[in-house]
Amino acid sequence: MSLIFRGRNRQVDEIAMLEGLEKTHNQLSDETNDLLELFDAQSLVLDSTDTVIYESSGISRLHILRDGRITHEPLLMLLRTARRTGTVLETTLELPRGPLGSGTHDLIVRLNLLGSTGKVAILIFDDSEMRRLDSIRRDFVANISHELKTPIGALSILSEAVLEASDDPVAITRFATRMQTEAKRLTDLVQEIINLSRLQDDDPLKRGSEVVMQDVITDAIDQTNTTAQKRNINIEFGGSASNDQLVVFGDRYQLTVALHNLIENAINYSPENTQVAIALTRNGELCEITVSDQGIGIPEKDIERIFERFYRVDPARSRETGGTGLGLSIVKHIVANHGGDVTVWSLEGSGTTFTIRLPINQAGNMNQKEKTV
Repeated sequence: MSLIFRGRNRQVDEIAMLEGLEKTHNQLSDETNDLLELFDAQSLVLDSTDTVIYESSGISRLHILRDGRITHEPLLMLLRTARRTGTVLETTLELPRGPLGSGTHDLIVRLNLLGSTGKVAILIFDDSEMRRLDSIRRDFVANISHELKTPIGALSILSEAVLEASDDPVAITRFATRMQTEAKRLTDLVQEIINLSRLQDDDPLKRGSEVVMQDVITDAIDQTNTTAQKRNINIEFGGSASNDQLVVFGDRYQLTVALHNLIENAINYSPENTQVAIALTRNGELCEITVSDQGIGIPEKDIERIFERFYRVDPARSRETGGTGLGLSIVKHIVANHGGDVTVWSLEGSGTTFTIRLPINQAGNMNQKEKTV
C-alpha cells in the first residue's frame, strides 16, 4: 500500500473545495452535498468521533461500514494518519467485491480534514477495471491464438481434400459435411470469445440494478428447453413464493448467461431420459442456486481445473457437443464480478452439482443515506 502526502499549499482540488465549503458549518452544508454528488467516486464524510454522517449510494456495496462506523482496518489506519498529519492523503486499496469469491476492487482512496470541526472527507475511485482488463487481455490473446488454430487448420486440410476428390461425389459430400461442422465450431468459438470480451469490459456492480433470481432462472430454463427436449431431458425447478424475495444487485443479462451455461452444460453431459434439477434457496445473507445432473460426472483430478479457459475434461465429448471450453470460465467470471463464488461437487458415474452463491441485496442499501448525529 503506497501513500502520497500532499501539502496544504498545493493547487486546489476536489477535497480542498469541500474543505472551503465546510469551514463555517457544523454539519454538512447543502453545497457540500451537491458537490459530492458531482464526483465520479463513492464518498464518505465522518465527524470528529469517526461516525459516518454522509455516505453515497454505492458505499454499501463496498462492505466497509457497519452501524455507521468504518470496519475495514487498512482504511481506519489511513483515517488515523490523515487526522494526525492534517494533510491530503492518497493511496490504493484492494477490497473484495463481496463476502465470497476471489473478485476484488482496486480502489484509489483520498482523505482530507474538512475545516477545523474534525470532519474528514473520503473519496473512493474504482481503478480496478483498467488493471483487470490489462491482465485479462494479455492472457486472453495467448489462449485465443492457440484455440483458433485447431478449427482453422481442420478447414484448411478439408478444403484440400475436397479439391483432390473432385471426381468422387461421395467423398466430397463427406468432406463438405465435416467442413460445416468445423465452421460451426469456429463460429461458436468466436461468439464465445465476443461474449467473454463483453463481460470483461462491463462491471455489473457499477451499472447494476436489483435482480430477482427466480426470474433469471426462468429465463435460463426457457433458453435451454429446446436442447433438453431433443435429448428427452427433464428440467425440474421448484420455484416458490418465498423465492421472489431473493434479490441480488448486478446485471440480469450476465447472471442469465451464467445460469444458461450451467444448465446447458448439465444437459450436454447427461444421458438421454434423465433429469436436471435446479434449486434456489436462501442461506443467511446469501442466495444459493444449485444445478444438478445425473450425468457422467467429473474425475477428481479435473475438478480443480474445470473453470480454466479452454480446459475440457473430455475433449472428444466437447467436440461432439460443440463445447468451446469457455462456458464454465464465463460462469466463474460473472459470479466473481457479482461478489460471489461458484463451487462444484461431482462423483464419476453419479452426476455433478454446481452451486452459485451470491450476496443478497439488502433493503434500503440502494438509496442514498445521510446520517447526522
